[in-house]
Amino acid sequence: MKWALAGCGDRPTLRQFSFTGHFSSTPLPPNPLEYPYRPKTQGFGKDRPGLSPKQPSIAIYPGSFDPITNGHLDLIQRGSRLFDKLIVSILQNDAKEPLFSVEERAGMLREVVAAYPNVEVDSFHGLLVDHAAARSATVLLRGIRAISDYEFELQMALMNRRLSPGIETIFMMANEAYSFISSRMVKEVFSLGGDINGLVPAPVEARLRQRLSNVPAEET
Repeated sequence: MKWALAGCGDRPTLRQFSFTGHFSSTPLPPNPLEYPYRPKTQGFGKDRPGLSPKQPSIAIYPGSFDPITNGHLDLIQRGSRLFDKLIVSILQNDAKEPLFSVEERAGMLREVVAAYPNVEVDSFHGLLVDHAAARSATVLLRGIRAISDYEFELQMALMNRRLSPGIETIFMMANEAYSFISSRMVKEVFSLGGDINGLVPAPVEARLRQRLSNVPAEET
């Protein structure tokens, strides 16, 4: 069986020649660069072909982080390899009563992400897209643990796209070892005397022990 290129209009076709002497023509797939909305080169960062050296990639990983878990830290570690700068931003939500203040959470975050030089810690109040614009970020990084997460995150991503079409949302699947962890579950298990070793960074576990051990004294 032989293969040969032959012209057909503006694009060549791939002809299959059988030993019986019959031809069949199948158009070649279009050049990927001809698809609309697809960049001619792909990649992130000043050392990658997708962006110019003067346009570093900046992403924001938002959340409450009350407290930060090893699931959060896993996404931060993986996200730090994708972008020139990753900003972990704490949402100031007045509707919730957090266990730790924004300042305390920021301190814990800075302690556990100190090993990643391109990771910063910040906080924001209001629309996430406004915060992203203020920090020159073009990507929102979000973690997906289960289908229930995706349904909520999809709604948020579409709303953010409507508010600011220039900002993209990237979903990263949670590491299977941490896919069941949430800050709420960690606090509940720990308050009931359960073992959270391996679920949160060691400095965070120490802060949890200190905070929850002071609760009875404060109530009396």
